[in-house]
Amino acid sequence: MFKNILIPTDGSVRSRKALKAGVKLAQAIGAKVTGYHGVQALRPELFGDGDLIKKDTVDLLDEQARSVGERYLAEIAKAATAAGVVYAGLITKAPTAYEGIIDAAKKKRCDAIFLSSRGRGELKSLLLGSVTQKVLAHAKVPVIVYR
Repeated sequence: MFKNILIPTDGSVRSRKALKAGVKLAQAIGAKVTGYHGVQALRPELFGDGDLIKKDTVDLLDEQARSVGERYLAEIAKAATAAGVVYAGLITKAPTAYEGIIDAAKKKRCDAIFLSSRGRGELKSLLLGSVTQKVLAHAKVPVIVYR
C-alpha cells in the first residue's frame, strides 16, 4: 500500500490528534512517516515598501518560526519512535501552507498525505479558504483527511 506517509503539522490540537492517528496507520501498514512543518514566507510588501521592516527582524522571525516547527516535529518523531516507525522530518519556507505540503510530499517522495481538517464551517472556509481543500485539489498522491 503506502510506503512513506507525509504528516504535516501546524501544532494545533486537531493536528496533534491527526499525527497520532497517522503514525498508527503507518505502523499498521509498515510505512515510514515524514513529518512536515511549513514556515510561512514573510512578504515585505505587507509592511510597506520593504523599508519598514529590517532584514534582521525578518531573519529573527524566521529563526523563531523554525524553532517552533522543530518542537512540533519532535512530537511526531516521539510518536513514531514509540510506535517503532521510521521517521524523517522536514521544515521548509513556503509561500502558502498547501504549496509547502505538496512540495514536501514531492521532495520526500511520499506516496500519501495524512492531514487534519480544521473543521471550519462552510462560510469560513469560503471566506478564508481551506488548506485541506487546496491539498485535495492539487496533490498528485492520495490524501487522507483526519476529522
